[in-house]
Amino acid sequence: MALPVQRPPSPHAGNDDGTATRPSRPYHHGDLAAALLDAGEAELADKGVEAFSLRGVAKRAGVSHAAPAHHFGDARGLLTAIATRGFERFIARQQDFRREAPPNPRAQLEASGLGYVAFATENPALFRLMFGSDRPDFEAASLCRASRVAFEDLVQHVIAVDGPRDHPPEHAHALSTDPDCPAPPQEAGTGDASALGVLMHDVAACWAIAHGLADLLVAGRLPDLAALPPEDRARAIVGIVGRALPTGLPAKGAPGAAERAEPAEPAEPAQPAGVAHTP
Repeated sequence: MALPVQRPPSPHAGNDDGTATRPSRPYHHGDLAAALLDAGEAELADKGVEAFSLRGVAKRAGVSHAAPAHHFGDARGLLTAIATRGFERFIARQQDFRREAPPNPRAQLEASGLGYVAFATENPALFRLMFGSDRPDFEAASLCRASRVAFEDLVQHVIAVDGPRDHPPEHAHALSTDPDCPAPPQEAGTGDASALGVLMHDVAACWAIAHGLADLLVAGRLPDLAALPPEDRARAIVGIVGRALPTGLPAKGAPGAAERAEPAEPAEPAQPAGVAHTP
């Protein structure tokens, strides 16, 4: 049975004595920043990042035009805060899927891939802001930290599949995708350089597969996959993500260890006629 929709009283409704009621303020000062973040995300989803404006956010939140600037400085500041919160939710969505998955490392990494794709398809504008826009300030400490935590979450799950014996904790910190957000000096390290190189390749492969799937689905470029029933689509995504998963590092000195640590250079692909080679 559907629950009845509770509508707020009209600001023009009268009191029992026949006098007009005063319009209530939409938000009190204690939650205005959170309300502006919610309104900002709604504005982003509706208008896109290019047409995003503080004036539009203020109108949605029902506050003065100066309120967003007071809390976040400018549109870039608000978008930075939205992206920061987005990365926190991005990790939480992956955790949702991992809780439902078997506890073995491979299943956990596959579940992370499902959560990655689910977040993107559920929040396409926010996903593009986080991964495809230069409007947020990625040098801001809060956003730098949030994005790094998300990246290290991926690294740790790849390490669990790769084989933690060859990856000391500092490997996760030694891999940084952002030169403006480097690993803390006291935590950075290289350990076994060859093992670190393998880890870098495995992380890149897993990230590229999950992100590529997410981006293509958001763009509507995989209509057959998107049209599958949810369970079938999840199985298909796990199968695709699984193609990029590492099989585990052989122990040092074991057969295949050298090949795993130093992957062969891929063959130069044939260039179609009329296409110049780009180095």
